[in-house]
Amino acid sequence: MIEIRSYRRVFDLERRIYSVDQLRLNPGGVPVRGVVYFLAMLLAGLVARELPLLGAIVTKLPWYLRDIAAPAAGATVLSAIRLEGRTFHLAAHALVRYWIGPRRLAGVRRCAPAGAVWWPQELLMLPDGSDGRLRGLRYTGPGAVLVSIEHERRGRATERGSSATARPGLRPALTITQPAGARALDRGKVIALGPRARLRVRASDPQGG
Repeated sequence: MIEIRSYRRVFDLERRIYSVDQLRLNPGGVPVRGVVYFLAMLLAGLVARELPLLGAIVTKLPWYLRDIAAPAAGATVLSAIRLEGRTFHLAAHALVRYWIGPRRLAGVRRCAPAGAVWWPQELLMLPDGSDGRLRGLRYTGPGAVLVSIEHERRGRATERGSSATARPGLRPALTITQPAGARALDRGKVIALGPRARLRVRASDPQGG
C-alpha cells in the first residue's frame, strides 16, 4: 500500500534526460532541474572568481573540482531537497518573499504595528470669502486678487492698466484692511500684482470691530 499525500505528486511528472545522442545516462535519468542548478552554480563560481577576496580562494582550487565536481555535487543535493513537498527553488522563492514581505497587513496592505502613533497630515484650508470678511494672508506676485468687500489699501503694486513701478531695489508691497461697517461690493475689485510684489491682508474682527 502506497500512501499518497497529494495528487500533485501523481500528476506532476518531473522531466528527465535519459540519453544525449548515443550516450545513455544513468537508468534513472538526469532531472532537467538539476542541469539548471548545475549551470547556475557554475555561473556563480565564474562570478566569484572575479571578486576581490573570494576570487583569491576560488582560483586556488583545481579546475576539475571548481568547475565540475562542486557544481555537480551542489546540483545533486539541491535536486534531492524537498521542503514541505516543494522543490528547492520554489521553497527558496517563498522564503525570500516572506523575509522581505510585511509582517502586518490591514486590507491586504502594509500597516504600522499595533500601538504606533498615527499623525494626520497637515490640512490646507483656503476660505472662499463667503463669510463676508477678510482673512489674514500673505501672497507674493505675480498674480491677481479679487476683493469683494469694501476695503482700504496702503502701499503700491503693479496694477493692470497702470505704468506704476516700484523703486529700484525695493519690492512693491500692498496692504489691505477692512474698515468697520464694510459692506459687500456689487462688483469685486481685481488687484493685479507684479512680479515679486507682496500683498498682505490684515484679518478683520469677526464682530465687525
